Amino acid sequence: MKDLANWALDVATVRGATYADTRIVSQRSRALATKNGKVGSASDSESLGYGVRVIADGAWGFAASEDLSRGGAEAAAARAVEIARASAHVKQRDVQLAPEPPRTAEWTTPHQIDPFTISVEHNIALLLKIDRELRAVAGITLAEANLNFNREEQWFISSEGSNIHQTKYSAGAGYCAYAFAGNEIQKRSYPNSYGGQWQNKGYELVDELQLVENARRIAEQAVALHHAHQCPEGRFDIILDSSQLGLQIHESIGHPIELDRVLGMEANFAGTSFLTLDKLGRLKYGSEMVNVVADARQEHGPGLGTFGFDDEGVPAQRTPIITNGLFTGYLSSRETAPAIGATRSGGTLRAESWNRLPMIRMTNISLLPGEKPLTLEQLIAATDHGILMQTNRSWSIDDKRYNFQFGCEIGWEINHGKRGRMLKNPSYSGITTEFWNSLDAICSRDAWTLWGTPNCGKGQPQQVMGTGHGAAPSRFRGVKVGSAYRSM
Repeated sequence: MKDLANWALDVATVRGATYADTRIVSQRSRALATKNGKVGSASDSESLGYGVRVIADGAWGFAASEDLSRGGAEAAAARAVEIARASAHVKQRDVQLAPEPPRTAEWTTPHQIDPFTISVEHNIALLLKIDRELRAVAGITLAEANLNFNREEQWFISSEGSNIHQTKYSAGAGYCAYAFAGNEIQKRSYPNSYGGQWQNKGYELVDELQLVENARRIAEQAVALHHAHQCPEGRFDIILDSSQLGLQIHESIGHPIELDRVLGMEANFAGTSFLTLDKLGRLKYGSEMVNVVADARQEHGPGLGTFGFDDEGVPAQRTPIITNGLFTGYLSSRETAPAIGATRSGGTLRAESWNRLPMIRMTNISLLPGEKPLTLEQLIAATDHGILMQTNRSWSIDDKRYNFQFGCEIGWEINHGKRGRMLKNPSYSGITTEFWNSLDAICSRDAWTLWGTPNCGKGQPQQVMGTGHGAAPSRFRGVKVGSAYRSM
């Protein structure tokens, strides 16, 4: 593999590239799903190829190939240089990369059980057992369960001397129970919606989630929602569970801090950002309790945004994004870092596969837990009147990531510090900075979870990547509640 990469770099350099790197990527993925007692889908796929990225005449060029021969590498490198020279005719300025010393390294996701050593038959048997538990509850009309496993082995070689080999594992598991009654559908998901929980781990994640043990409780809640009261409308204090807060972080903090969006370099998918450069170090993003970091290091946890090095060889880093409520950082690359006066990249450039050009992507964007001991039940006890909302059902946010509306699967009314009646169709809306400035309580580390979002889309052609979001249940004061499902 290294010989192939070095040959591509040599060809690119001879043809005039001032910088070049090659990423060789071997990927394997398994995706299994059941639906009402039957296998809904099953796939086990592999791919192997490489991408060559170059700078020539001050512009980027990129080409990819599955041809692992010397001739294939030569053709891909030549094509990348040709594209760079064509791009140079319309460039606004020469590409300048923030300095980064070359590195030689090996890195592998910490894991206990290689998920691909577990048979497909064993995987499907587990899914069908979950399915039986869900459909054992009267009133459940549709049960869906899924398991997903990925392994990515990558070699990164650059003309600056980097030589990095990484192997990343990830696992995902979850299920949904649907109850249809009249003209209404109610849904409950576990342990989260959008495929459940995903982390950079091996098969051990599946055992940790206690999927079978929680199935009946989740199904019973889906049925009970049909008899629950409609979530009221008005201004309320709300408590969001950690999974819902993870998606809130993703949409109203994670995307707007992507520096390529801010600079107008990437607006093809879901727009740009309200976080213009003049706001760095000046904007009061949230209350003083809000501390958010972008952290790709293993020490932060096994998030889908955890790695050893990004796709241009920059080590994983921790970047303060919001510090005591003040906006303090963006997600950056070697190319974009100089725009904010940074002396090096934030290490966030990643690509979906070998045939895609790396772009700025979220790592683990996390709200740090509260410093004082506080459980969810204690937070409820400290809330006189409000609504607890759990598990995302729907979301909407504008192209600059400023105005939003979220719906959740289930809610509970809080009266005089006690959890009261169940509420169906809870929703809330707001403006990003007003919302985060209304935060006044965060549960402590024991209630903090690092959630995985496996399906974050960006770019054109679209790239789907995994990100992580750590959060603990939190309270927000005076939030607009209830308008999303008023007709239901």
